[in-house]
Amino acid sequence: MRFEKDWGRLGLKFEELSQVSSYVSERIRIDEVNLDNYVSTENMISERGGVTKATKLPSGKTISVFQKGDILISNIRPYFKKIWLADKSGGCSNDVLVVRANEKISNRFLYYVLSSDNFFDYAVGTSKGTKMPRGDKKAIMKYKVPIYSLVEQEKIAEILRAFDKKVILNKQINHHLEQMAQAIFKSWFIDFEPFGGVKPFDWQEGVFSEIVSSTLSGDWGKENPMGNYQKMVYCMRGADLPEITFGNKGKMPVRYISPKNFTNKQLTANNIVIEISGGSPTQSTGRCALITQSLLDRYECDMVCTNFCRAIKPKEGYSEFIYYYWRYLYEHNIMFLYENGTTGIKNLDISSFLENEKIIIPTLNSVHKFSNIVQKLRNTIATNGLEIEKLTNLRDTLLPKLLSGEISVNQATK
Repeated sequence: MRFEKDWGRLGLKFEELSQVSSYVSERIRIDEVNLDNYVSTENMISERGGVTKATKLPSGKTISVFQKGDILISNIRPYFKKIWLADKSGGCSNDVLVVRANEKISNRFLYYVLSSDNFFDYAVGTSKGTKMPRGDKKAIMKYKVPIYSLVEQEKIAEILRAFDKKVILNKQINHHLEQMAQAIFKSWFIDFEPFGGVKPFDWQEGVFSEIVSSTLSGDWGKENPMGNYQKMVYCMRGADLPEITFGNKGKMPVRYISPKNFTNKQLTANNIVIEISGGSPTQSTGRCALITQSLLDRYECDMVCTNFCRAIKPKEGYSEFIYYYWRYLYEHNIMFLYENGTTGIKNLDISSFLENEKIIIPTLNSVHKFSNIVQKLRNTIATNGLEIEKLTNLRDTLLPKLLSGEISVNQATK
């Protein structure tokens, strides 16, 4: 989309990105950064989600440097829309672009310009490569940026920032609630703290398969309806699992599968979706998400998981227990022990995991008590997630209208 043609404020001027900013080329020694201030494409979150703590530092001697106020953009597969306005200084991988605003433009205003769908559509359209497209750095610097006075820029940025502040607060609350649930699980079923640090006598050692009814395979289907592929579904991918965990809706694509396959693969409440293919040297397969009815209700058609995932159906009453046990083992890198594959993509041997990983199986009464506690936390997470979705949609609706001048600052603040 060309702003000059499609953004309609009379007299609005544009300048190329290179006229209001530049790439940062300075380097920093690796021993000057740590896991808290190192950024790579792996710990940048899709859909403008910012960054998470890194899990590993790179090899080598130096990496790119960034400072507070710089804008970091993942240059691999730009359609993931990974962008972050740095709130601290640090270092980043070569696949992360560091853009620094000059005196002509507010860095926060520029961040919102580069957060827009218009920018990412442009970056995708000018990218190079097919399997793993990369943004064209020269083309990106030719992107047209709408120019306002610095005062107007700050006002526009502040309006959009107000939405972001509330979204960030809700996300922080949800992360805290999820951590509380995980802490309760560990206290009860790993450390046995409510029982004096000793496993109750009627809790048995077993394996997951004893409390799992069945597993469901995934399906990717077709992009458009054709032949037997007529059933429209949302398809949950590995990339959606972290979002769903913290109350967000995710960005599941619509696909078309055969009605016969759908019968055997439909996701329902209390299923647990597990990523079985993918991972990296520092991140195992095995990420998971618990499917709730509130999540299913947020989508207008049925849901399956991709064939890079597998869903399990817990036996009645065990969903929360299995979900949090699974997350505990994932966080402690147990899934690495059940992976196979040597050329890039790793696969989780989920059957072996279910049959062989030793766990403690409490009485169903104890599991029900645990579930009643964490379900209250998860209900709050779901409520906050709905508010995040509404605020994000409103912000994303306002963003192009404010940048184009279709809505003035005064109109937006009324």
